[in-house]
Amino acid sequence: MVEQKNAAPQADALAQEFVAFAVDAGVLRFGEFKTKAGRMSPYFFNAGLFDDGAKLGKLAQFYAQCIVSSGLEFDMIFGPAYKGIPLGAAVAIELARLGRNVPFAYNRKEAKDHGEGGSLVGAPLKGRVLIVDDVMSAGTAARESIALIQAAGATAYGVAIALDRQEMATGKDADGTLTDLPHSAVQYVQQTLGLKVCAIARLTDLLQYLEEQSRNQQGNATMAEHHAKVQAYRQRYGVETSTA
Repeated sequence: MVEQKNAAPQADALAQEFVAFAVDAGVLRFGEFKTKAGRMSPYFFNAGLFDDGAKLGKLAQFYAQCIVSSGLEFDMIFGPAYKGIPLGAAVAIELARLGRNVPFAYNRKEAKDHGEGGSLVGAPLKGRVLIVDDVMSAGTAARESIALIQAAGATAYGVAIALDRQEMATGKDADGTLTDLPHSAVQYVQQTLGLKVCAIARLTDLLQYLEEQSRNQQGNATMAEHHAKVQAYRQRYGVETSTA
């Protein structure tokens, strides 16, 4: 997570609180789920299940706290279609409540050919833009957002996400076969695309939560089983990510 050096304990506490919230809300689930990369993941995070006002408002608070503590400097927020639209709007509202009122914009998947037209809605894109989305799988959505932002004459500065899966991204061989890459989607966005990244929580935070739940709920084998499966998944597909 990109953060100020003296904010680590606060960030860790925020991450643990967020993971617990996501599990309680049914947004973070355990079982067997096939990812876009074709892997069988023992957990699944679906931000679309923050589906009422109370949960979305609480989620926005987590994003805003993460963004503020990260020290990211930006001029406006961009929410990429589709999940990024309500996320970006909610975060803009929460930041305004905290005293930082910034412009907000989002895009349509298909350009509108009547009315105001175009694919962008909201405030004009300008200055340093912070993209707000749920997770990163391959960095594809970030690249698309960067292209839109640059085409408007603005600068894509950073990305705020809810969960960093800390796992290897995938690419395609010459014959189109998927192959594991030595870096994560977040690392790709940071190192190749040059954007700052702020994540509320990471896979290591989820593992810490599961370990503590296993220890606190003695006799409850379910949490221990989830922890073992997620740990095994990380050992197979995980990458180390910097916290500075």
